Amino acid sequence: MSSKIETKGSKLDSLKWLIVVALVVAGVVGNSIYAEQSLLYRVVILLLLAGLAGFVAFQTVRGAAFVIHMKEAKNEIRKVVWPTRQETGQTTMMVVGVVILIGFLLWGLDSFLGWVVSSVIG
Repeated sequence: MSSKIETKGSKLDSLKWLIVVALVVAGVVGNSIYAEQSLLYRVVILLLLAGLAGFVAFQTVRGAAFVIHMKEAKNEIRKVVWPTRQETGQTTMMVVGVVILIGFLLWGLDSFLGWVVSSVIG
């Protein structure tokens, strides 16, 4: 039973994706044709076309799967244990300290190698 639904969905999905592509092409072509029009009008129309294309795309099987994936990702983000402000500050200071230390080490190595090359060259 579900395979019939997927088959029907896939046949209609092709048409829906064709509509999405047509809307995007219409936006691009229309934007170039009406280049002399006000930027505000072109942006509003492009946003409307993008919204309509997104709405049609979300009606497909892949679009619905994308929406479900985004909802699951939002739920996973809620489960993350975020560091406290103090932990973030301490980690940042450790990274800054290591970067400064490595910077001084590389500066010293560069100066030493420059001195060696200058001695050899003359």
